[in-house]
Amino acid sequence: MVWLRNLVFIVVLALLARASRHALGNDSAWIFFCAGILLLLHWHVLQLARVSKWTEDLRRPPPVTTGSWDDLLARLYKYHRSQERLLHEAEEGLQGAVAAGQALPDGVVTLDAGFHILWCNRIARQHLGLRIPADQGQNLLNLMRAPEFVRYASQDSWTEPLLVRSPASYERLLMVQLIVYGRGQRMVLTRDVTQIEKLETTRRDFVANVSHELRTPLTVLAGFLETLKDMPDEALSAEQREQYMGMMLEQAQRMQAIVADLLTLSALEASPSAEPHPVGMRTLIEAARQQAEPLSAGRHQFIWNVDETLDILGTASELGSAITNLLVNAVRYTPEGGRITISWRREADGSARYRVVDTGIGIAAHHLPRLAERFYRIDRSRSRESGGTGLGLAITKHVAMRHDGELQIASELGKGSNFSIVFPAERISVAEDDAA
Repeated sequence: MVWLRNLVFIVVLALLARASRHALGNDSAWIFFCAGILLLLHWHVLQLARVSKWTEDLRRPPPVTTGSWDDLLARLYKYHRSQERLLHEAEEGLQGAVAAGQALPDGVVTLDAGFHILWCNRIARQHLGLRIPADQGQNLLNLMRAPEFVRYASQDSWTEPLLVRSPASYERLLMVQLIVYGRGQRMVLTRDVTQIEKLETTRRDFVANVSHELRTPLTVLAGFLETLKDMPDEALSAEQREQYMGMMLEQAQRMQAIVADLLTLSALEASPSAEPHPVGMRTLIEAARQQAEPLSAGRHQFIWNVDETLDILGTASELGSAITNLLVNAVRYTPEGGRITISWRREADGSARYRVVDTGIGIAAHHLPRLAERFYRIDRSRSRESGGTGLGLAITKHVAMRHDGELQIASELGKGSNFSIVFPAERISVAEDDAA
């Protein structure tokens, strides 16, 4: 110990002074003793000065000392290093926590007891339109002024989240949850549920549309079945019975077509794209022609402009469905005497376009953005008369997307419509027999 070593030094110095009193005299011995004490103090002052200078930058190794100072500095240096290590670990932990908060897919805002903003991550800034550091310390209730959020924040507890529109964008719907933590501190969690809400709305509309589309043929079918069941056989002529049977078959086929299109659309949405293979477009277009011309029954003029050397890398069944849908739609919605032009050719930029142009009834401009939605109808009564399921364009759009293409629609009311599928150059191949 430092004080013990100094005490031993003073005692030894006093004994030496006492022993030399007879040889040097009392005054000289006293001077000798005082000089020794001063020398000890001077040595300690020098050591203290070294220590003081070292404390200006504790990251350096301690100065070289002797005796008790060396032990003291060693312990100080060891303690400082341990504290520095603990501080470094704490800083790393804090930085890791902040980085984790920034990496979260949801927004996080920490608040004090008065709802003043302490910190927020990047997602929260996007969700709530916060600007850090400008908004740091601001009251969140002054920045999120939606009445429903203010009422929600004024509650004593928050067991359920709240759905609220984002102050940064009204189109964005947020699920907000308040949580209490620490000593009266609060945390706001935000999650963007815009897409989930859209999917839920789509699901509700889809169920409603399917129910509506199936209810009509089911009602007709059930009505005729009840009539046939309750009416005696002799009350119906063979011609009436045949008529009823034909109408029931027509409605059953309509429901079958709806179910088939639903299954096709579901398969397109759920399954990954198949490995692309060369598909003979001339064969698919010819198959579509064999369906369209009997459906037209000579009521329309067809003009064919097909490049037989131009093929596509893709899936034949999917492409055939899309090609046929566009052609059959043109037949259904073009009045008698109208003209339908079908073309398949390469464009100047290297892409390829399958186009069906008709001189039919046309479509008003405000309907065009929604035409490819499931069951979207411009005129429900006319759609039922034409025999469409309301899913053809939705299927065609999905097929185009799965082949890196695009469904393009242009139309003018009373003048006709122009439906095209544009495939990129990367999807084009040349027919094998022509390439040889």
